Amino acid sequence: MNGFNFLWPDLLWLLLAVPLLVLLYLWLLRRRKRTAVAWASLGIVKEAMGRGTAWRRHVPPLLFLAALVSLLLATARPAAVITLPLVEQTIILAMDVSGSMRAADVEPNRLVAAQNAAKTFIGELPRQVRVGVVSFAGTAAVVQPPTTSREDVVAAIDRFQLQRGTAIGSGIVLSLATIFPDANIDLSQVTGQRPMPGALDEKKPDNAAPVEPGSYNSAAIILLTDGQRTTGPDSIDAARMAADRGVKVYTVGIGTKEGETIGFEGWSMRVRLDEETLKNVASATRAEYFYAGTAEDLKKVYQSLGSRLTAQKKETEITALFAGLGAALAVAAAALSLLWFNRVL
Repeated sequence: MNGFNFLWPDLLWLLLAVPLLVLLYLWLLRRRKRTAVAWASLGIVKEAMGRGTAWRRHVPPLLFLAALVSLLLATARPAAVITLPLVEQTIILAMDVSGSMRAADVEPNRLVAAQNAAKTFIGELPRQVRVGVVSFAGTAAVVQPPTTSREDVVAAIDRFQLQRGTAIGSGIVLSLATIFPDANIDLSQVTGQRPMPGALDEKKPDNAAPVEPGSYNSAAIILLTDGQRTTGPDSIDAARMAADRGVKVYTVGIGTKEGETIGFEGWSMRVRLDEETLKNVASATRAEYFYAGTAEDLKKVYQSLGSRLTAQKKETEITALFAGLGAALAVAAAALSLLWFNRVL
Protein backbone atom coordinates (compact mmCIF):
# COMPACT_ATOMS: atom_id res chain seq x y z
CA MET A 1 0.00 0.00 0.00
CA ASN A 2 1.48 3.36 -1.03
CA GLY A 3 0.45 6.81 -2.24
CA PHE A 4 -1.34 7.55 1.05
CA ASN A 5 -3.35 10.80 1.21
CA PHE A 6 -6.55 12.36 2.52
CA LEU A 7 -9.56 13.47 0.46
CA TRP A 8 -10.59 16.01 3.12
CA PRO A 9 -7.21 17.08 4.56
CA ASP A 10 -8.65 20.24 6.21
CA LEU A 11 -10.31 18.05 8.84
CA LEU A 12 -6.89 16.91 10.07
CA TRP A 13 -6.91 20.08 12.19
CA LEU A 14 -9.17 18.13 14.53
CA LEU A 15 -6.10 16.16 15.61
CA LEU A 16 -5.00 19.22 17.57
CA ALA A 17 -7.54 18.12 20.19
CA VAL A 18 -5.44 15.03 20.93
CA PRO A 19 -2.54 16.74 22.77
CA LEU A 20 -5.11 18.79 24.72
CA LEU A 21 -6.74 15.56 25.88
CA VAL A 22 -3.33 14.17 26.88
CA LEU A 23 -2.67 17.30 28.98
CA LEU A 24 -6.13 16.98 30.54
CA TYR A 25 -5.43 13.36 31.44
CA LEU A 26 -2.08 14.25 33.04
CA TRP A 27 -3.77 17.04 34.99
CA LEU A 28 -6.40 14.62 36.29
CA LEU A 29 -3.70 12.15 37.35
CA ARG A 30 -1.87 14.88 39.27
CA ARG A 31 -5.11 16.01 40.90
CA ARG A 32 -5.88 12.42 41.91
CA LYS A 33 -2.42 12.09 43.41
CA ARG A 34 -2.94 15.19 45.56
CA THR A 35 -6.22 13.76 46.78
CA ALA A 36 -4.50 10.51 47.68
CA VAL A 37 -1.84 12.37 49.71
CA ALA A 38 -4.59 13.91 51.81
CA TRP A 39 -5.56 10.47 53.03
CA ALA A 40 -4.42 9.43 56.53
CA SER A 41 -2.22 6.67 55.23
CA LEU A 42 -0.77 6.19 51.77
CA GLY A 43 -0.34 2.51 52.61
CA ILE A 44 -4.09 2.15 52.88
CA VAL A 45 -4.49 3.72 49.42
CA LYS A 46 -1.91 1.42 47.85
CA GLU A 47 -3.47 -1.61 49.48
CA ALA A 48 -6.93 -0.54 48.25
CA MET A 49 -5.66 -0.11 44.72
CA GLY A 50 -3.94 -3.48 44.78
CA ARG A 51 -0.50 -4.47 43.63
CA GLY A 52 0.36 -4.45 39.92
CA THR A 53 -2.58 -2.23 38.98
CA ALA A 54 -0.60 1.00 38.52
CA TRP A 55 0.11 0.35 34.85
CA ARG A 56 -3.35 -1.06 34.20
CA ARG A 57 -5.13 2.20 34.91
CA HIS A 58 -3.32 3.81 31.97
CA VAL A 59 -4.19 1.13 29.41
CA PRO A 60 -7.92 1.92 28.83
CA PRO A 61 -7.30 5.68 28.43
CA LEU A 62 -4.46 5.02 25.99
CA LEU A 63 -6.65 2.68 23.95
CA PHE A 64 -9.43 5.24 23.99
CA LEU A 65 -6.99 7.93 22.82
CA ALA A 66 -5.81 5.68 19.97
CA ALA A 67 -9.47 5.06 19.05
CA LEU A 68 -10.10 8.80 18.95
CA VAL A 69 -7.07 9.39 16.70
CA SER A 70 -8.22 6.66 14.31
CA LEU A 71 -11.76 8.09 14.15
CA LEU A 72 -10.48 11.62 13.57
CA LEU A 73 -8.30 10.35 10.73
CA ALA A 74 -11.38 8.60 9.30
CA THR A 75 -13.25 11.92 9.16
CA ALA A 76 -10.54 13.22 6.78
CA ARG A 77 -11.36 10.35 4.38
CA PRO A 78 -7.98 8.60 3.99
CA ALA A 79 -7.17 7.02 0.64
CA ALA A 80 -4.29 4.91 -0.63
CA VAL A 81 -3.09 3.38 -3.88
CA ILE A 82 -3.55 -0.33 -3.40
CA THR A 83 -3.44 -3.38 -5.67
CA LEU A 84 -6.90 -4.79 -6.32
CA PRO A 85 -8.00 -7.78 -8.41
CA LEU A 86 -9.88 -6.87 -11.56
CA VAL A 87 -13.52 -7.86 -11.36
CA GLU A 88 -13.95 -8.18 -15.13
CA GLN A 89 -11.13 -8.68 -17.61
CA THR A 90 -10.69 -9.82 -21.18
CA ILE A 91 -7.32 -10.87 -22.57
CA ILE A 92 -6.75 -11.38 -26.29
CA LEU A 93 -3.80 -13.56 -27.27
CA ALA A 94 -2.69 -12.38 -30.73
CA MET A 95 -0.22 -15.01 -31.89
CA ASP A 96 1.98 -15.16 -34.97
CA VAL A 97 1.49 -18.32 -37.05
CA SER A 98 3.72 -17.33 -39.96
CA GLY A 99 6.06 -19.92 -41.47
CA SER A 100 9.04 -18.59 -39.52
CA MET A 101 7.48 -19.93 -36.33
CA ARG A 102 8.70 -23.40 -37.34
CA ALA A 103 12.31 -22.33 -36.60
CA ALA A 104 13.95 -24.55 -33.97
CA ASP A 105 16.15 -21.95 -32.28
CA VAL A 106 13.59 -22.07 -29.47
CA GLU A 107 13.10 -25.72 -28.54
CA PRO A 108 11.31 -27.73 -29.77
CA ASN A 109 10.38 -24.91 -32.17
CA ARG A 110 8.99 -21.39 -31.84
CA LEU A 111 5.37 -22.34 -32.46
CA VAL A 112 5.25 -25.24 -30.01
CA ALA A 113 7.07 -23.21 -27.36
CA ALA A 114 4.57 -20.38 -27.83
CA GLN A 115 1.63 -22.79 -27.64
CA ASN A 116 2.91 -24.46 -24.48
CA ALA A 117 3.63 -21.14 -22.75
CA ALA A 118 0.24 -19.74 -23.71
CA LYS A 119 -1.59 -22.81 -22.39
CA THR A 120 0.30 -22.63 -19.10
CA PHE A 121 -0.53 -18.93 -18.89
CA ILE A 122 -4.28 -19.32 -19.35
CA GLY A 123 -4.33 -22.23 -16.91
CA GLU A 124 -3.05 -19.93 -14.15
CA LEU A 125 -5.48 -17.07 -14.82
CA PRO A 126 -8.45 -16.51 -12.50
CA ARG A 127 -11.55 -18.29 -13.79
CA GLN A 128 -13.50 -15.05 -14.29
CA VAL A 129 -10.97 -13.74 -16.84
CA ARG A 130 -12.22 -14.15 -20.42
CA VAL A 131 -9.59 -15.19 -22.97
CA GLY A 132 -9.82 -14.86 -26.74
CA VAL A 133 -7.32 -16.02 -29.38
CA VAL A 134 -6.43 -14.28 -32.64
CA SER A 135 -3.93 -15.86 -35.05
CA PHE A 136 -2.20 -13.86 -37.75
CA ALA A 137 0.13 -14.53 -40.66
CA GLY A 138 -0.68 -12.94 -44.05
CA THR A 139 -4.16 -12.24 -42.65
CA ALA A 140 -5.72 -12.50 -39.21
CA ALA A 141 -8.52 -14.67 -37.87
CA VAL A 142 -10.39 -15.08 -34.60
CA VAL A 143 -9.82 -18.72 -33.69
CA GLN A 144 -11.56 -18.37 -30.33
CA PRO A 145 -13.89 -15.56 -29.23
CA PRO A 146 -13.41 -14.42 -25.61
CA THR A 147 -14.59 -17.12 -23.20
CA THR A 148 -14.05 -18.36 -19.66
CA SER A 149 -13.77 -21.95 -20.94
CA ARG A 150 -10.10 -22.86 -20.67
CA GLU A 151 -10.71 -26.09 -22.61
CA ASP A 152 -12.00 -24.15 -25.63
CA VAL A 153 -9.02 -21.78 -25.58
CA VAL A 154 -6.51 -24.65 -25.36
CA ALA A 155 -8.24 -26.44 -28.24
CA ALA A 156 -8.06 -23.26 -30.34
CA ILE A 157 -4.33 -22.86 -29.67
CA ASP A 158 -3.73 -26.49 -30.62
CA ARG A 159 -5.43 -25.89 -34.00
CA PHE A 160 -2.82 -23.37 -35.21
CA GLN A 161 -1.73 -23.88 -38.82
CA LEU A 162 1.37 -22.19 -40.24
CA GLN A 163 0.83 -19.75 -43.13
CA ARG A 164 2.86 -17.31 -45.20
CA GLY A 165 3.29 -13.61 -44.39
CA THR A 166 3.43 -11.60 -41.17
CA ALA A 167 0.67 -9.03 -40.72
CA ILE A 168 1.30 -7.74 -37.21
CA GLY A 169 -1.02 -4.79 -37.71
CA SER A 170 -3.82 -7.14 -38.73
CA GLY A 171 -3.45 -9.06 -35.50
CA ILE A 172 -3.79 -5.87 -33.46
CA VAL A 173 -6.76 -4.50 -35.41
CA LEU A 174 -8.70 -7.77 -35.28
CA SER A 175 -7.98 -8.06 -31.56
CA LEU A 176 -9.48 -4.58 -31.08
CA ALA A 177 -12.53 -5.55 -33.12
CA THR A 178 -12.92 -8.61 -30.88
CA ILE A 179 -12.78 -6.48 -27.74
CA PHE A 180 -15.15 -3.86 -29.18
CA PRO A 181 -17.52 -5.80 -31.45
CA ASP A 182 -19.83 -2.78 -31.84
CA ALA A 183 -17.10 -0.31 -32.79
CA ASN A 184 -17.60 -0.80 -36.57
CA ILE A 185 -13.89 -1.31 -37.21
CA ASP A 186 -13.18 -1.93 -40.91
CA LEU A 187 -11.72 -5.43 -41.21
CA SER A 188 -11.52 -5.71 -45.02
CA GLN A 189 -7.71 -5.31 -44.99
CA VAL A 190 -7.29 -7.54 -41.96
CA THR A 191 -9.10 -10.77 -42.70
CA GLY A 192 -8.50 -10.77 -46.44
CA GLN A 193 -12.23 -11.03 -47.08
CA ARG A 194 -13.91 -8.36 -49.17
CA PRO A 195 -17.11 -6.89 -47.74
CA MET A 196 -20.41 -7.72 -49.37
CA PRO A 197 -21.65 -5.16 -51.93
CA GLY A 198 -23.32 -2.29 -50.10
CA ALA A 199 -21.95 -3.34 -46.72
CA LEU A 200 -19.68 -0.32 -46.43
CA ASP A 201 -22.59 2.01 -47.21
CA GLU A 202 -24.67 0.48 -44.43
CA LYS A 203 -21.81 0.37 -41.96
CA LYS A 204 -21.66 3.23 -39.47
CA PRO A 205 -18.29 4.95 -39.13
CA ASP A 206 -16.21 4.39 -36.04
CA ASN A 207 -16.58 7.71 -34.23
CA ALA A 208 -15.23 6.61 -30.86
CA ALA A 209 -13.64 9.56 -29.06
CA PRO A 210 -9.96 8.95 -28.22
CA VAL A 211 -9.19 8.30 -24.56
CA GLU A 212 -6.00 8.36 -22.52
CA PRO A 213 -3.63 5.60 -23.75
CA GLY A 214 -3.55 2.66 -21.36
CA SER A 215 -6.65 3.83 -19.47
CA TYR A 216 -8.94 0.94 -20.46
CA ASN A 217 -8.54 -1.66 -17.71
CA SER A 218 -11.19 -4.15 -18.79
CA ALA A 219 -9.18 -5.68 -21.62
CA ALA A 220 -5.62 -6.07 -22.90
CA ILE A 221 -3.84 -7.60 -25.87
CA ILE A 222 -0.77 -9.84 -25.72
CA LEU A 223 0.89 -9.91 -29.12
CA LEU A 224 3.54 -12.55 -29.82
CA THR A 225 5.59 -12.58 -32.99
CA ASP A 226 9.02 -13.67 -34.21
CA GLY A 227 9.51 -11.56 -37.31
CA GLN A 228 8.96 -8.35 -39.23
CA ARG A 229 5.73 -7.13 -40.76
CA THR A 230 5.54 -8.13 -44.42
CA THR A 231 1.92 -7.28 -45.23
CA GLY A 232 -1.28 -5.82 -43.84
CA PRO A 233 -1.88 -2.52 -42.00
CA ASP A 234 1.07 -0.66 -40.57
CA SER A 235 1.90 -1.92 -37.08
CA ILE A 236 2.31 1.55 -35.56
CA ASP A 237 -0.98 2.76 -37.07
CA ALA A 238 -2.70 -0.26 -35.53
CA ALA A 239 -1.02 0.53 -32.21
CA ARG A 240 -2.41 4.08 -32.37
CA MET A 241 -5.89 2.63 -32.84
CA ALA A 242 -5.40 0.64 -29.65
CA ALA A 243 -3.98 3.67 -27.84
CA ASP A 244 -7.00 5.78 -28.84
CA ARG A 245 -9.23 3.20 -27.17
CA GLY A 246 -7.04 2.98 -24.07
CA VAL A 247 -6.15 -0.68 -24.71
CA LYS A 248 -2.65 -1.81 -23.79
CA VAL A 249 -0.79 -4.03 -26.27
CA TYR A 250 1.92 -6.05 -24.53
CA THR A 251 4.37 -7.29 -27.14
CA VAL A 252 6.49 -10.42 -26.89
CA GLY A 253 9.36 -11.10 -29.28
CA ILE A 254 10.42 -14.72 -29.63
CA GLY A 255 13.45 -16.14 -31.44
CA THR A 256 16.98 -14.97 -32.13
CA LYS A 257 17.68 -11.27 -32.47
CA GLU A 258 20.27 -11.90 -35.16
CA GLY A 259 17.78 -13.64 -37.45
CA GLU A 260 17.70 -17.04 -39.09
CA THR A 261 17.21 -18.46 -42.58
CA ILE A 262 14.27 -20.85 -42.75
CA GLY A 263 12.61 -22.89 -45.46
CA PHE A 264 8.89 -23.49 -45.88
CA GLU A 265 6.98 -25.23 -48.72
CA GLY A 266 9.80 -24.93 -51.20
CA TRP A 267 10.90 -21.37 -50.39
CA SER A 268 13.46 -19.93 -48.01
CA MET A 269 13.97 -16.55 -46.42
CA ARG A 270 15.86 -14.87 -43.61
CA VAL A 271 13.69 -13.71 -40.72
CA ARG A 272 14.73 -11.20 -38.10
CA LEU A 273 12.94 -10.02 -35.01
CA ASP A 274 11.86 -6.38 -35.38
CA GLU A 275 12.32 -5.37 -31.76
CA GLU A 276 12.17 -1.64 -32.46
CA THR A 277 8.65 -1.86 -33.87
CA LEU A 278 7.45 -4.10 -31.05
CA LYS A 279 8.89 -1.69 -28.48
CA ASN A 280 7.15 1.23 -30.23
CA VAL A 281 3.83 -0.63 -30.30
CA ALA A 282 4.03 -1.33 -26.58
CA SER A 283 5.18 2.21 -25.78
CA ALA A 284 2.38 3.83 -27.79
CA THR A 285 -0.21 1.91 -25.79
CA ARG A 286 1.50 2.40 -22.38
CA ALA A 287 2.36 -1.30 -22.19
CA GLU A 288 5.68 -3.20 -22.15
CA TYR A 289 7.85 -5.19 -24.53
CA PHE A 290 9.34 -8.55 -23.53
CA TYR A 291 12.02 -10.58 -25.29
CA ALA A 292 11.93 -14.37 -25.04
CA GLY A 293 15.01 -16.04 -26.45
CA THR A 294 14.19 -19.47 -25.03
CA ALA A 295 11.12 -21.49 -24.10
CA GLU A 296 11.90 -20.91 -20.41
CA ASP A 297 12.13 -17.15 -21.02
CA LEU A 298 8.75 -17.26 -22.71
CA LYS A 299 7.15 -18.99 -19.72
CA LYS A 300 8.59 -16.36 -17.39
CA VAL A 301 7.22 -13.60 -19.63
CA TYR A 302 3.72 -15.04 -19.45
CA GLN A 303 4.00 -15.46 -15.69
CA SER A 304 4.95 -11.81 -15.36
CA LEU A 305 2.08 -10.76 -17.62
CA GLY A 306 -0.38 -12.79 -15.57
CA SER A 307 0.32 -10.75 -12.44
CA ARG A 308 0.10 -7.48 -14.39
CA LEU A 309 -3.14 -8.20 -16.19
CA THR A 310 -5.27 -9.63 -13.38
CA ALA A 311 -4.72 -6.83 -10.87
CA GLN A 312 -4.56 -3.07 -10.95
CA LYS A 313 -3.26 -0.32 -8.71
CA LYS A 314 -6.03 2.10 -7.88
CA GLU A 315 -6.55 4.90 -5.38
CA THR A 316 -9.16 3.59 -2.97
CA GLU A 317 -10.80 5.29 -0.01
CA ILE A 318 -10.06 3.37 3.19
CA THR A 319 -12.18 5.39 5.62
CA ALA A 320 -13.99 2.25 6.74
CA LEU A 321 -10.67 0.68 7.78
CA PHE A 322 -9.84 3.57 10.11
CA ALA A 323 -13.40 3.79 11.42
CA GLY A 324 -13.46 0.06 12.15
CA LEU A 325 -10.09 0.25 13.90
CA GLY A 326 -11.31 3.16 16.01
CA ALA A 327 -14.46 1.31 17.01
CA ALA A 328 -12.48 -1.81 17.94
CA LEU A 329 -10.06 0.17 20.10
CA ALA A 330 -12.93 1.96 21.87
CA VAL A 331 -14.64 -1.35 22.64
CA ALA A 332 -11.35 -2.79 23.93
CA ALA A 333 -10.83 0.24 26.18
CA ALA A 334 -14.31 -0.04 27.67
CA ALA A 335 -14.05 -3.82 28.13
CA LEU A 336 -10.70 -3.63 29.97
CA SER A 337 -11.95 -0.81 32.18
CA LEU A 338 -15.02 -2.82 33.17
CA LEU A 339 -12.95 -5.97 33.75
CA TRP A 340 -10.28 -4.33 35.88
CA PHE A 341 -12.08 -1.43 37.59
CA ASN A 342 -15.82 -2.15 37.19
CA ARG A 343 -16.34 1.14 35.33
CA VAL A 344 -16.26 2.46 31.77
CA LEU A 345 -13.01 4.48 31.63
